[in-house]
Amino acid sequence: MYTGILHLHSYLAYVVLLGLTISFVYALIGALTNREFTEKDRKFGLFGLIPAHIQLLAGIVLYIISPLGISNFGDHTMADATSRLYALEHPLINIIAVVLITIGFSKSKKIAPARSRFRSVYVFYGIALILILSRIPWAAWPH
Repeated sequence: MYTGILHLHSYLAYVVLLGLTISFVYALIGALTNREFTEKDRKFGLFGLIPAHIQLLAGIVLYIISPLGISNFGDHTMADATSRLYALEHPLINIIAVVLITIGFSKSKKIAPARSRFRSVYVFYGIALILILSRIPWAAWPH
């Protein structure tokens, strides 16, 4: 079970990064061209939202069952950079990123001017994308 969840979490990261990038670029183009925010634009926002939430669920399960997750906490965790990354930094920063994605998508549904709706998506998704890229364990990244 551990190996399956690990592979799901590792390869779903590609889908998350692709979805966030597509959503970010699409919203940025929408804001720069002063287009009206339509149902199609809302669905493009979902390309970043849905994979990120699925990835979060897989990550929580992995965090619980992995020897590098919650069971890795101890006196040595903060002193060792790899242990700290897996036990604290990666999960915490990525949870914050998913919260930002959710806030950006939710705000885009409630704001009136179209440009502000696009801005909500590209600002929050962009910050989330930077956070996610900063905490990917590149040494373990599947090629």
